[in-house]
Amino acid sequence: MTQPKKRILTGDRPTGRMHLGHYVGSLRNRIRLQDEYDCFFIVADLHTLTTRPEKENIAQVGQHIRDAVLDYLAVGIDPERSTIFLQSEVPETFELNLIFEMLVTVPRLERIPSLKDMAKAADMESMPFGLLGYPVLQAADILLPRAHLVPVGKDNESHVEVTREIARRFNYLYGEVFPVPDTMVGDVPSLIGTDGQGKMSKSLNNAIFLSDDEKTVNQKVRGMYTDPNRVRADIPGRVEGNPVFIYHDAFNPNVDEINDLKERYQQGTVGDVEVKKKLALAINNFLEPMRERRAQYEAQPGLVEEVLVAGTERMRQQARETMAAVRDAMGIYRLPQLAH
Repeated sequence: MTQPKKRILTGDRPTGRMHLGHYVGSLRNRIRLQDEYDCFFIVADLHTLTTRPEKENIAQVGQHIRDAVLDYLAVGIDPERSTIFLQSEVPETFELNLIFEMLVTVPRLERIPSLKDMAKAADMESMPFGLLGYPVLQAADILLPRAHLVPVGKDNESHVEVTREIARRFNYLYGEVFPVPDTMVGDVPSLIGTDGQGKMSKSLNNAIFLSDDEKTVNQKVRGMYTDPNRVRADIPGRVEGNPVFIYHDAFNPNVDEINDLKERYQQGTVGDVEVKKKLALAINNFLEPMRERRAQYEAQPGLVEEVLVAGTERMRQQARETMAAVRDAMGIYRLPQLAH
């Protein structure tokens, strides 16, 4: 008898188009694991409220959701093999989030450094309750489909550890309902931005997007940060930690070309112009199949909504099964007239 596949849950907040950092941090693993696992990919629109609750920001989420799904499809996520769903359309998410809030302490959440970083990036003077509970809502997302594995970027590892603790706590108190999920971090856990000042981020304006056209990529690569001490091409340059070479290693399949450029860069016999020109060509070659697929999907009216509806209906069925198991394990009283 064939064993059922283990499950994956991962996803993204719909805050704009996705970039190369998303690809190396998580998307590449998602594509590779589609056949091996039963994959659930969440468009986590509720999570946007933790840092962007203003009405004008909420009004933009619909387009961001569309962009996220188009990016998923463009990179090669197949809705016939994977479940793409919208977080806010799964009512059980709210219920499980509430239950999990009872199983974790405030001091435990306050020890997660990324939450303070998120608040700072959003110009928040103090931490809202919803942002403090961000990892708890993530735990509900992960455990509602009872996922076994969570592909994440490096900055979300500490969040998944909270999920693991909550799963163990629930199982200890009420019985074995949830798997304790493992994490999978991408080969390039955190991609530095084009400015060399931090990780690639939409908000920092240092990102190359998966949907950028050839001209835009060329422009962004030309402006990339390199070795600040190298003011002329004949001065030996530093390769380690240099964003241009980090990107070459990540996106240029021509290893011999990379090694040649590195050697000449360290000797001071190649200029930044040549190094960046070859990098731009490599990135554009990498992105071109995604651009073509995205254009095909964009040309089909209603496709994004069809994908989300089908995926969300499947997730709702799984959520109902999980919550029935949760209520039974906890012994939560249910009115016989309403039980179903």
